[in-house]
Amino acid sequence: MSVPINDLIPPAPLVPLVETPACAADAGSWCSTFYRYTHNDFLSRSADTIMDKTITIAFVVIVAFFVRWLAHRAISRLVEGATSGSMTKLLGRAPKRLRAAASPLVTQRRTQRALTIGSVLRSITSAVVLLVAAVMVLAEFGVALAPILASAGVVGVAIGFGAQNLVRDFLSGMFMLLEDQYGVGDIVDLGEANGTVEAVGLRITTVRDIKGTVWYVRNGEILRVGNHSQGYAVAVIDLPLAHNADMEEATELAGTTAVQRVAQGDVSADVLEAPEVLGVDRITVEGVVLRITVRVNPGKQWAVQRALNAAITDAFDDHHVPRPSVYPHAAIESTEQRS
Repeated sequence: MSVPINDLIPPAPLVPLVETPACAADAGSWCSTFYRYTHNDFLSRSADTIMDKTITIAFVVIVAFFVRWLAHRAISRLVEGATSGSMTKLLGRAPKRLRAAASPLVTQRRTQRALTIGSVLRSITSAVVLLVAAVMVLAEFGVALAPILASAGVVGVAIGFGAQNLVRDFLSGMFMLLEDQYGVGDIVDLGEANGTVEAVGLRITTVRDIKGTVWYVRNGEILRVGNHSQGYAVAVIDLPLAHNADMEEATELAGTTAVQRVAQGDVSADVLEAPEVLGVDRITVEGVVLRITVRVNPGKQWAVQRALNAAITDAFDDHHVPRPSVYPHAAIESTEQRS
């Protein structure tokens, strides 16, 4: 008995008809538009939600970029103020100090530092704005942000507590750069570290002292700065004389010699004003101290001081100006030897 071939072929499964969503019949609706292009029931029913979320996310992104642009513009204005000197005036620098520091070298250094700070501030601003925008976008997708923010807060507190010295160094370095307290090549007194600045960073300042030792000073630990290289410097010459010396003759001789010495070529380019003889500065047990000051270029006070000391000492010797026979350190040594 033969079996029909059609009976051997299993019947095809029934394919349910795709039901068109009711909202697809609304001409001009998002549901109708989505269904016309995708023929997907889920996307069509979720069209309004998708468009609302998309518009909200687009608004958040646009606002974030606008805030970022405003912040960058404000930072650029700040950088321009720092390079022109108005920011240093705003931060309390003396007008005379500003006029004295307006040399091309100082201006170039201030410009470089301001540009560096501007770049750092722009990077920080971009990171903060984009992070906030990303959190708001995740919130639109329904991501539970409370656990994430709580964990981030705990981690941030832990990092901030452990890195508080780092934050303090960073902020101190920012203000030092903005205020132009010192720069590379300046001779500074930072307390325990004195010497020439070799590098200035946002966290560390590198100083090499007169013996060649390199000191790495954290910016947050710098409580005071003595800068010998800004504006101008003063060479101070203290001349010890005996009590029986003719002060009028010694003063006139020291002034004349100082004027003649600073007129010579090796130091004349470094001298800004004529030497000023201040007269007797103090009277001690060993003798009398005569003081002369000269305003010179920054960092040149020691060279001019040595030159004037040598010239005036030779002049005193030639004119037989009496000097103290016993100096304090010699008196101390003789006392120790007798004891």
